[in-house]
Amino acid sequence: MPLRMKLTAITLDCPDPEALAAFYRQATGLEAHPKSNSDFAGLNGDDGLLIGFQRVDDYRAPCWPDQAVAQQLHLDFAVDDLDEAEALLLELGAAKPEYQPGGEGWRVLIDPAGHPFCLTKRAV
Repeated sequence: MPLRMKLTAITLDCPDPEALAAFYRQATGLEAHPKSNSDFAGLNGDDGLLIGFQRVDDYRAPCWPDQAVAQQLHLDFAVDDLDEAEALLLELGAAKPEYQPGGEGWRVLIDPAGHPFCLTKRAV
């Protein structure tokens, strides 16, 4: 019988947890965890999932698509309008790498700490 586990948190390493939490808070509308601080900041999801951001000394941002520093993980977000979401995220501080492997199906962006993340068109 498989072990029953519920995913309760995803935590990303970064140099400035509060700044990265602010980026994702503005992008997602999730609420800041009340105990967020300069070493660890979090965002609370409606379903109980916490997205955390932890300070790492001498943090090295992933290099994408180059693997000199592996991406380690990436987040995917479903959106209604790819162009609108991309424009807003770029205004918030995301970057768009030249290499886009998804064609018209999705967009790869880079958060302010260097983590790649994807936008996909929400299924209707």
